[in-house]
Amino acid sequence: MRALVAGRVGEPADVLRLESRPVPTPEAGQALIRVKATPIHASDLHVLRGRYGFSPDFPTVGGHMECVGRVEALGPDTEGLKVGERVVAVVVPAIPGPPQVAGTWQEYLVADARRILPVPDHLSDSTACQLAVNPLTALLLVTRELDVQRDEWLLQTAAGSTVGRIVIRLARHLGVRTINVVRRRDAVEEIRTLGGDEAICTADEDLLQRVAEIAEPAGVRKAIDCVAGPVGAQVSQALAPGGEVVVYGALSTHRQTDPAALTIPLPARSVIYETKTVRGFWLNRWFGAASPADVVRALSEVRGLVAEEVLSIPRGEPFPLERFAEAVAFAEAPAHGAKPLFVFEDSRDEDDR
Repeated sequence: MRALVAGRVGEPADVLRLESRPVPTPEAGQALIRVKATPIHASDLHVLRGRYGFSPDFPTVGGHMECVGRVEALGPDTEGLKVGERVVAVVVPAIPGPPQVAGTWQEYLVADARRILPVPDHLSDSTACQLAVNPLTALLLVTRELDVQRDEWLLQTAAGSTVGRIVIRLARHLGVRTINVVRRRDAVEEIRTLGGDEAICTADEDLLQRVAEIAEPAGVRKAIDCVAGPVGAQVSQALAPGGEVVVYGALSTHRQTDPAALTIPLPARSVIYETKTVRGFWLNRWFGAASPADVVRALSEVRGLVAEEVLSIPRGEPFPLERFAEAVAFAEAPAHGAKPLFVFEDSRDEDDR
């Protein structure tokens, strides 16, 4: 089978190579998946650069998140799946746990049957292969990490990102009011069209002042941040006393490889005297702590929200594996508007042709 392999840590375009590898054999509790489509997430590229929360053993097959495909074979004593069934496989490595996982950027992979979810045929490959990571992150942040209630304000940064857009749709469905922070003025109208209640453009507006104007007198007590750096610090400052911000990304340091530079410069007075909380969320660690049953429940909830069109997933941009350099460049282009997907021979559904 073909596989996209990184031989060492480095820039993805420099270290990735297309190789031929043996098709793996599923063991007990595993399924062999013939991959149809798999996304290129920013975190996949961070892993290759050595700046993510874990480092695999190199050489390694790229991609460590999710894919859609069909069950090709089942290992011994593997129950609940059928050969030929169309499924989403989630291969996010659990933390704590072994860092080496089956990469998704290959034609076949083995996956834990407890992290495989059947998907209906009416969901396109483009949608199905993005079903787990970003929608699941949004759902967990809003409903479990912060338990945001109807009519409460939720402040979020990177509102134009994939997760940010899903949060807007989910919040609208739940009756939660959102204040959405963006960098570009032309993104404001787009955020409102998506259903965001308020938008703040940091290019020409003061974040603290605008939050105070929007949410007075009660203020905002819950926020999610994907930027970190000074913007993340401002989000904490903007919260009412006792407020909480959950940080799930650090876009302000997107290409930074020095761990010491990944900071949020929090004002101590605000944290101490206003008893605010800043804590992190990492999907990999959630997978490590959640039971298999809880994982399946959460994934099933996401599948239902997407199938019912409560949540929408942006259409992917398909690339064959041979065009990996072009796909990686597309993934890092500013405001590209679509998630690049590796698709395999005969894998594109009618909508993707």
